Amino acid sequence: MLARNFRLFSGTLGIFTVLTGCSQTIAPKLLPVSDPNNNGGWVLNTEVSDEFDAPTIDEERWYIVGKFEDGKPIYKHPDKPNKRVWKGRAPSQFSGRNYRLEDGKLILETRWEPDFPFSQEIHKPVFGDALPYENITTACFIGRKEFKYGYIEIKSKAADAEITSAFWSMGKELEIDFFEQFGDHRDPKKADLDRELWWSIRDWSKNTDKPGKPIYTEHKDLGFRVADDFHVYGFEWDENGIKYYVDGKLISDVSSEQIQQWAEENRNVSDDYNAYVADKPITLWLDQETFPWHGIPDSKEDLEKNSPAGEKDDGIVDFEIEYVRVWQKH
Repeated sequence: MLARNFRLFSGTLGIFTVLTGCSQTIAPKLLPVSDPNNNGGWVLNTEVSDEFDAPTIDEERWYIVGKFEDGKPIYKHPDKPNKRVWKGRAPSQFSGRNYRLEDGKLILETRWEPDFPFSQEIHKPVFGDALPYENITTACFIGRKEFKYGYIEIKSKAADAEITSAFWSMGKELEIDFFEQFGDHRDPKKADLDRELWWSIRDWSKNTDKPGKPIYTEHKDLGFRVADDFHVYGFEWDENGIKYYVDGKLISDVSSEQIQQWAEENRNVSDDYNAYVADKPITLWLDQETFPWHGIPDSKEDLEKNSPAGEKDDGIVDFEIEYVRVWQKH
């Protein structure tokens, strides 16, 4: 019998099979860290997942905010050309140059970059003070494909600075923040910020007295500094509620009824308000921001205070992402 060799690929995230005669070898299937036996019947959504192991970013999968044209950053969404694109939370501004692919990881960079061609626009944000864009540039990637419900997982390490490293999502009048990690702090009264998991569901419609405020949120002490090492954050989302896992361990299980109760107790809503607004398709976001209410780096040295020896002079701190994976049920 002639030996036969076949290589079957299902995209960069699929199963790699080698057949030789009657033998078969299958590479390990990618499954949630919290469900290695796939009791949930999960199927990987390869359109929105990314291992970041290709030589370049797949720009059919991600919109890189603020890519440069003729020496200036451009803020125009490829799928929504008439929609205003957010430039970032002042004083930081998104730059399309602030990333690199390295050792199979996406690394988003915050830079001390006072010579950047910052926008002169100053507007009052929904939350916080009106501030100019200056000194600090950050990165933002927005997913170009929508999905609804599933298991969302990221393996990442936050930047070790007064900067947020964030993984979140947007839908129609909906925001789900999986985490906004503040890597370091200068205020002794906020010593727990670098260990905090803060996640929220926000309603941006006019059905609440404060659009954009969380209609459900939790703050949890993770017991480790988010900038010290990589950890896996998993978010199981369906029509009944949310389960949150860290390194495979369930740390929160909240039903749609509990979210309804939280909103009624903490927000001024009507009697017929449906608080479980997390029932719409979303797109994923990866970014870095300044949170002025927690503190802002005021110099290159301040930004890089915790950078490793030998890396304190480049004016860059890194938010490292090993992968983003989304599974769904079919």
